[in-house]
Amino acid sequence: MKPKLLLHACCAPCSIYVLQKLSADHEVTIYFYDPNIHPRQEYNLRRDELKKYAEKFKIDFVEGPYDSANWLARTKGLENEPERGQRCEVCFDIRLAESARYAKNNNFDIWTTVLSISPHKDAKQINMVGEKIAVTVGLLYISADWKKNDGFKIAGQLSKQENFYRQDYCGCIYSKRINENK
Repeated sequence: MKPKLLLHACCAPCSIYVLQKLSADHEVTIYFYDPNIHPRQEYNLRRDELKKYAEKFKIDFVEGPYDSANWLARTKGLENEPERGQRCEVCFDIRLAESARYAKNNNFDIWTTVLSISPHKDAKQINMVGEKIAVTVGLLYISADWKKNDGFKIAGQLSKQENFYRQDYCGCIYSKRINENK
């Protein structure tokens, strides 16, 4: 029997490669918990596309609460932080702590996230947060840098084959503003 793995995911393009890598050795459930994604229409678009992909391959999909008010309160004062700065670390902590809590409360053996596939994200920063939370909840976390070994490139190719919508910002309102001002 394969170990049960909870995979925190933010969108289909970031998840497709990671799902392929993990599904061979794990019974994967996708956990979509992303209160950082703004506006709500963007959140719905990303959620629906990932859910549709999960249904296509009969992968369990769970949606966490969309608690954007908590996310905004916890990131208050960090609006002008650069990508990979303190705001991102707080955001990872919010999302990964909730994912670990869900995994622990629902008898998963292990958990991880797709976030490190993005070339805009610092895998060390993400994994540091994940490992700290893993110790706190007492549940094994897979540290990974999914973009290595052409992971991001392969994910992009697979996403094109699936005709996925590909966003042009990480999801938070602050990264959207930064991207619009480029």
